[in-house]
Amino acid sequence: MIHLSSPLPNVETEEILLEELLDLDAHDLIVFNDDVNTFNHVANVLVKVCRHTREQAEQCTLIIHYKGKCAVKKGSQEELKPMCEAILDAGIQATIV
Repeated sequence: MIHLSSPLPNVETEEILLEELLDLDAHDLIVFNDDVNTFNHVANVLVKVCRHTREQAEQCTLIIHYKGKCAVKKGSQEELKPMCEAILDAGIQATIV
């Protein structure tokens, strides 16, 4: 009979922990809801700026509308900064956290 428990460390768990450590520099680009911009405008900007598929962009706009905000992209500060600026330039509230 083979036992599932093993004296060897769980390689999958160690890989996940390593990925989390490597993501210490990862930030989120957050887009906020407002009463000005249309779903279509926000979705179009997400497609153009964040390179979302249309479906991704539409899902994000629904989350933004119903939850008040959505993390639309994860990455380094350097990667996200020009995206955030482009979203702000389009008249949409956004920040990097």
